[in-house]
Amino acid sequence: MSEGNIFSVSKESRRFSPSDEFRAAARVKSREEYEALHRRSIDDPEGFWLEQAAQLPWFKAPTKALSWAEPHAKWFEDGVLNASVACLDRFQGTPTWQKAALIWEGEPIGNDGEPEVVTLTYAQLHARVCKLAAKLRNLGVHAGDRVAIYLGMVPEAVVAMLACARIGAVHTVVFGGFAAEALRDRIQDCGAVALITQDMSYRRGGEVKLFEAARAAASQCPTLRSVIVHLRKRENAALDDDAFARAFALEQTVVRLTSANDLPPTREHAAPAEVPAEHPLFVLYTSGSTGKPKGVLHSTAGFLLQTQLSTRYVFDLKEDDLYFCTADVGWITGHSYITYGPLQCGVTCLMFEGAPNYPKPDRLWEIVERHHATVLYTAPTAIRAFIRTGEEWPKKHDLSSLRLLGTVGEPINPEAWLWYHRVIGGERCPIVDTWWQTETGSIAITTLPGAVDAKPGSAGLPMFGYAPRIVAEDGTEVARNTGGKLILAGPWPSMLRTVWGDDERYKAQYWSEVPHVYTTGDGARQDEDGYFWIVGRIDDVLNVAGHRIGTAEVESAMVSHPAVAEAAAVGRPDDLKGQALVVFVTLKGGHEPDDAMRARLLDHVAKEIGKFARPDGLRFAAALPKTRSGKIMRRLLKDLAAGRETKGDTTTLEDLGVLAALRGAEE
Repeated sequence: MSEGNIFSVSKESRRFSPSDEFRAAARVKSREEYEALHRRSIDDPEGFWLEQAAQLPWFKAPTKALSWAEPHAKWFEDGVLNASVACLDRFQGTPTWQKAALIWEGEPIGNDGEPEVVTLTYAQLHARVCKLAAKLRNLGVHAGDRVAIYLGMVPEAVVAMLACARIGAVHTVVFGGFAAEALRDRIQDCGAVALITQDMSYRRGGEVKLFEAARAAASQCPTLRSVIVHLRKRENAALDDDAFARAFALEQTVVRLTSANDLPPTREHAAPAEVPAEHPLFVLYTSGSTGKPKGVLHSTAGFLLQTQLSTRYVFDLKEDDLYFCTADVGWITGHSYITYGPLQCGVTCLMFEGAPNYPKPDRLWEIVERHHATVLYTAPTAIRAFIRTGEEWPKKHDLSSLRLLGTVGEPINPEAWLWYHRVIGGERCPIVDTWWQTETGSIAITTLPGAVDAKPGSAGLPMFGYAPRIVAEDGTEVARNTGGKLILAGPWPSMLRTVWGDDERYKAQYWSEVPHVYTTGDGARQDEDGYFWIVGRIDDVLNVAGHRIGTAEVESAMVSHPAVAEAAAVGRPDDLKGQALVVFVTLKGGHEPDDAMRARLLDHVAKEIGKFARPDGLRFAAALPKTRSGKIMRRLLKDLAAGRETKGDTTTLEDLGVLAALRGAEE
């Protein structure tokens, strides 16, 4: 390891091959077939992507794939299309038209012991999209205008996104867990003219007051002209338009209830806008940012094509699959792999409103069993939480419908991978780990099922169109099995086009650190077989006594101990070492959080990685602070480890009591 590189310690020799039966039916059946496709996508991008672009329903087909003026790409720029047509209209006159597009399950359990379930066929989803698109047009929303969407996990979120796309409006979905201030900042940054929200949503048995937050935000957003309110709770139907208008108290605000006052769309109003391939599709603000919100801008054709391609190949989709992604629509995964990717493939998508472990730890497995889901795409943090509650919960349910598992959001440690494979997949389901970002738009690194073996903990191999490399601080490529910065060489169709309203920030953040390549901000290594192992965010790489250690690897080592359910490693300032390593640990049931256990766990990390990586502090936690989407809020843990007052927005925190308990914990 050269000086300044990231120290990577992950060692995993176990391999898992797909069954002969799975491989025989897979879209890509061998590594040779995969490599031929990937090689062509890199060596002949013009030919490869024009050929793939034929899968999109164009009004006017493109004649050229790429125009590249670093760092700005234009893909299929002379083509004309519409995103809602790519997801819906294309299926008119086919059997898919009457097939379920969305199956939605609400969180509350009724008096009869059953949840609310809503099924929308492609035809029904199309009708709702056209109706909302007509409403937006009647309210004066035009192509290019921005529309903010602030909803819970309800079918209307998908409807709203596609309705905006249908008229050429640019949507910005704001996660329903954000507070009024965060919503306000995003509306102000993109200058949204309309807001689509709802009265409330359900979460862990409580009501999330979305309407109240929307009202507070809207009062500070002068660009807003219209607000549309979806009613989740039937009792609120008694409120009329005037009541909602008075609540917002905005000049020129027009409020309509989606449960009433819906004008039937005319043929003219329902017609999709014909937009250029590079027309902006959406702005999505990245989570965890400080200061001015950073709006990642994605355009239409390139995003559509690469999300469709990756959805079809990574999840090896079949005609009869029921695909279940547990992400929230407020994040990029909900855009790419609940809405645009799966619907373009004509698959049936399962959506769930609530928390995966409410009201009981087996809610997710109940859903899989009730609806016979075949593909499950979830987060490693959720898997580790399930490990903590014990195998008895999933074992209560018939999970035999599952044929493929996936993970997203952060690196998955080998122990969680193996539990997922054994307990949930019954040792028969391939697992596709996926590395990608809001900025990449689609999956960049994964293990194509059927084509190659899986290595627990490894993200896998590059997807078509992606050319990842590992480089040192000076930008030179490093040897295999050496840690470094993960970069992407060259443009790809679904890449971000810029940062909304701040192109200089786009250039500086993504294209200046290493000349002529996209810097991901992640550390990684590539092994002798070409597989990529993600170390974690460069910001989360600690400099401990001269060693640069990725926190993800420390956490993986800690979780490999049989007593540990979850771990989060952070740094705190240290006069001697520069940074000291502190690990927060949640134990599995039946293990005592005492000094003897602390000593065993510290020694375990030293044995797994080396004495230099032995944590300086270990704090036991009954639970770790997480967002509603399941991500550990490490910045809060950094403040706690350093003895600082907790700063920043905590409105997305699932349970504020977790933070209070940690503040009172002794190291």
